[in-house]
Amino acid sequence: MATVYQIGNSAGWTSMGQVDYQDWVASKNFHGGDTLVFNYNNQFHNVKQVTHQGFESCNATSPIATYTNGSDTVTLEKLGHFYFICGYPGHCQAGQKIDILVTPATSNLSPAPLSRISPSSASTLSFSNLSWASSVLLAICLLGFCY
Repeated sequence: MATVYQIGNSAGWTSMGQVDYQDWVASKNFHGGDTLVFNYNNQFHNVKQVTHQGFESCNATSPIATYTNGSDTVTLEKLGHFYFICGYPGHCQAGQKIDILVTPATSNLSPAPLSRISPSSASTLSFSNLSWASSVLLAICLLGFCY
């Protein structure tokens, strides 16, 4: 099930030092289909999706995408890193940047149960089957795979 994340929680997307975006991201698990919501004052901020290099250098001159309406929604449609910075001078350097890592969703399915030999079927095992199994185990051990 997809999750909607408001970047920076109630503080939103800001450079005022109210949010440590690295800490904010650290407690989240992002998956394909999740949505990011950037809320900010568009007179003072914007959102630029950039490459890793643009993220590291706080360079917003060649963004992948630019958002400017003050309440922007971005759907995470693929796995990997998504990098966002504020393009206003000094804001990224002040910490208004975020690296979102999208990972595969994990399944809540439990593993299939191991099959068990019931007492009634155990009596049908023949000596030749046990002898063959012992030979295979011995061969595996001789190859160095036994501990």
